[in-house]
Amino acid sequence: MKLLKKFIIIIIVTVIVMETLIEAVPLNSHNDSINPVNVGVVFYRFDDPYVIDLRHSLEDIESRNEGIVKFNFYNSENNRDIQNQTINNLLESGNIDLLILSLVDLVNDPKELINSIKEKNIPVIFASKRILKVDENIVKSYDKAYYILPDSEQAGRLQGKLLVNLWNGNKNTIDTNKDNIMQYIVLQGGINSNSNDSTDRTKYCIMTIRDAGIKVEQLASEFCNWSEELARDATDALLTRYGNKIEVVIANNDTMAVGAVKALQKHGYNKGAGTKNIPVVGIDAIPESLYFIQKGYMAGTVFQDPDVMANAFFDVAMHLSGKIRFECPKEYRCDESGRIIQLPFKEYMA
Repeated sequence: MKLLKKFIIIIIVTVIVMETLIEAVPLNSHNDSINPVNVGVVFYRFDDPYVIDLRHSLEDIESRNEGIVKFNFYNSENNRDIQNQTINNLLESGNIDLLILSLVDLVNDPKELINSIKEKNIPVIFASKRILKVDENIVKSYDKAYYILPDSEQAGRLQGKLLVNLWNGNKNTIDTNKDNIMQYIVLQGGINSNSNDSTDRTKYCIMTIRDAGIKVEQLASEFCNWSEELARDATDALLTRYGNKIEVVIANNDTMAVGAVKALQKHGYNKGAGTKNIPVVGIDAIPESLYFIQKGYMAGTVFQDPDVMANAFFDVAMHLSGKIRFECPKEYRCDESGRIIQLPFKEYMA
């Protein structure tokens, strides 16, 4: 009997001790409030209007998810050497859990970059910028790599749709020579024909106009490297050459569209109500272009919302960190792997 009592006492004591230990140790020993997912975000430059908005969106996400994620921002200053050194330092530091890379340019061998990330077993999200598109096969070679980019085909199609609506609604004023053909100039974003993003935007814009039954004639195409200054100078020269033969200006981004508007204004066009007007359309919805649209200097733009991209970064980062399951939303366009994600655009007109 005494042995039975001792046995019962031992069991009771053991249960009390176990309960105390369970209360003392959290069920999840990884405390998110102490150890947020530490993300290194390397931007090609900080002064790009879209990057400014995207960074603000990420900072807002961090403030709403305190203790869950920490974004650390690094400026490559549009310099490949600074970019590469920054990435190397982050990989060697051991202080980051995940990388988001919006690159100035790739290293000489793109495989070298992905292999160095893979060696450290660090998940990575590549983000396309206007000048550079990453090789999707390189991304797919690492199962912890994702690629998030704007849907350039959709951007071009929406820009084309915007011009179709303008032409159908204002043909009498746009078709100045009354030949029933839309004569246009295009300001392309790359420095040559190898800029895939620029090529897609132009290709699908014109294709959409033609598919609507509108005849088009390209007077000129200039590569302006996404630059306002180069676009302004190119448009100025083209206006001197073609004069009022130009009926529409198509720009692959709003920075170049703004440059085109400023050149047009120098020649007496696009100064608001009561002045001669050549419709100018762009892509991105940067603040200056939105102001120009509201004032009637510019016809319209299409844009990929930086809040949408920031949320995609966050969702994929949480997925790669094992905190949530990411499934491609229906409004995105994802490939069969689910790791190449293209984000939608929207139209903007006054």
